[in-house]
Amino acid sequence: MKIVLLGPPGAGKGTQAQRLVASRGVVQLSTGDMLRAAVAAGTRVGLQAKAVMDAGGLVSDEIVIGIVSDRIDEPDCANGFILDGFPRTVAQAEALDKLLKSKGTELDAVIEVVVDEAILLSRIEKRVQETLANGGTVRKDDNPDAFKQRLVAYREQTAPLSAFYASSDRLKTVDGMQPIDRVAAQIDEILDGVVAA
Repeated sequence: MKIVLLGPPGAGKGTQAQRLVASRGVVQLSTGDMLRAAVAAGTRVGLQAKAVMDAGGLVSDEIVIGIVSDRIDEPDCANGFILDGFPRTVAQAEALDKLLKSKGTELDAVIEVVVDEAILLSRIEKRVQETLANGGTVRKDDNPDAFKQRLVAYREQTAPLSAFYASSDRLKTVDGMQPIDRVAAQIDEILDGVVAA
């Protein structure tokens, strides 16, 4: 089962991905983790990525696709995978489709966790207040200003993926404002429908 989870920061994608790893026997693939592993392993694509990163540049889509290609060929991906943080742009989504087609496969599901960004932001602000009131340390990713910037980047770069996948009838949405177990149940319904199809 090959799955892409979409949704803005704080939507709960990570929580749902971990649950799917446990329940469906698939592997969660994070682009950042894959990049670091490829660099550490000294693969051809990993060395290309290292050269770009050492020079302070951003790794190109071509290199990222090469790393994804190598990673999904590994034995632990035989049952499938969940792509986390990739694709981020329509160009990457098109390259991913082409890559999977070249391997004789395709995505089984693209699931978007839809949330109310204003409520997400107020949750972050509340969590910061509670943490400070309890004498705790606020996590870097709980900074409301940083979170707003991440939402802007998501809207500009990644949100267009919804229309891209919807145009080919591949996009399914779940209401991420529900309790975690209800979101999980909706995702299971979608995936069970894919398996039965």
